[in-house]
Amino acid sequence: MILIDTSVLSLAFRRKNRDILDAPRVRTLRRLITEDLPCAIPGIVLQELLSGVRSAEDFQRLLNLMDAFPIVLADRQHHVRAANIANVCRHAGIAVSTVDSLIAAMAVETKSHLLTSDQDFERMAEHCGLQLLD
Repeated sequence: MILIDTSVLSLAFRRKNRDILDAPRVRTLRRLITEDLPCAIPGIVLQELLSGVRSAEDFQRLLNLMDAFPIVLADRQHHVRAANIANVCRHAGIAVSTVDSLIAAMAVETKSHLLTSDQDFERMAEHCGLQLLD
């Protein structure tokens, strides 16, 4: 399975600049959808994507678009793994957010690849077994 990060969904669905739709990660997302490959969104990513949307119409449009993706909800083991990832990264001198460590933990625990354009995950990957989709 491939988990999709907020950074990619935001580029694909929230940005008004049409040039962004040709960004490499957006092209990859389009390919995944076109080829009907197994993709999902962590619940926290859905929350992040919908947060800060300016209008009720845009909120509903995004919510409708996200209905096409299954949602993976975090359980206790994901949160425990996220804390471990945060600690390991901190000891390696890498600052990670709570949300990013949870997304990484969900990908690791479900043995999924993560599609992201956030370079923080690249720094985390070598310390936690996170597999990124190129």
